[in-house]
Amino acid sequence: MAGKFKYGVSLYSFTEDFSSVMNIEDGFDHVAETGATGIEILGEAHVTGYPKPATQWVDNWFRLLEKHKLEPTNMCSWVDTKLRLSRKLTEQEGAAELERDLHLAHQLGFKFLRPKFGVVTSDLMPDPIWEGAVERVLDLAHKYDIVICPEIHSPTPIKHQAVDDYIAFIERTGTRHFGLMVDTGIFQDRPLPFWPQETPEMRKTALSFLDGIKVNPDEFLDIAKYVVFVQAKFHKINDQLEDENIPWAKVIPALKRAGYDGYLSSEYEGRRDPWVAIDQVRRQHVILRQLEQDYDEGRLA
Repeated sequence: MAGKFKYGVSLYSFTEDFSSVMNIEDGFDHVAETGATGIEILGEAHVTGYPKPATQWVDNWFRLLEKHKLEPTNMCSWVDTKLRLSRKLTEQEGAAELERDLHLAHQLGFKFLRPKFGVVTSDLMPDPIWEGAVERVLDLAHKYDIVICPEIHSPTPIKHQAVDDYIAFIERTGTRHFGLMVDTGIFQDRPLPFWPQETPEMRKTALSFLDGIKVNPDEFLDIAKYVVFVQAKFHKINDQLEDENIPWAKVIPALKRAGYDGYLSSEYEGRRDPWVAIDQVRRQHVILRQLEQDYDEGRLA
């Protein structure tokens, strides 16, 4: 029987609230109030002075962790392969960006680093420099005991060349410091509302993934041994505590059957009106914890 999930929250969930009606301490408050034990951040967005925060900021970070009994989980970062219009980054330059963020992640106590490489296709194939860049920093990741984990994110399904390439890299290098992060948006099976200014034609073409790519949650079992972190992406939970887009009653059993017992880190990406995200994240934690309990007690298969 799989162990219990760990529960966390990404401060990305509070994107419009952060730095408007919410500061870093408020963010910690709202994460802790869900009963979560983990906090996830975006380095560039949430670390004042990124990538080299002042000592005072770092001291306050650890004070807040202790006060709220939270642990740093995943720090999201970017490798901007299109930083220059005239050329893409070299593998060495990509590795330098990864080193920069590994140093910061270690300084702040994170165990996972999600790099987002520039992509070269509409289904999010990463720039080919990713492999050489990552391989160059594996020793540093080992030294810091940080797992580098690129994200499997819609419109990339589980059965995809990018996923195959990541797994081949793990198998070839034998590393324990590179793994997969799954974004649960890949399991979305009902369409999202239209964005402002979005047209039906746009939804049929470039934005068709907003209708959901409908990955079968059971496919998680095929890659589970490589998955180190799960971002629990969601968009709207209604007043009846029903998620209108993500089929959690199928996702949670699949994760359990796969033996996953790592973090489910809430990542809200719905309406950005002030305070809405705070309530939505709390609703999601109620749903996820209840479904886990139902599965563990035999009421959900």
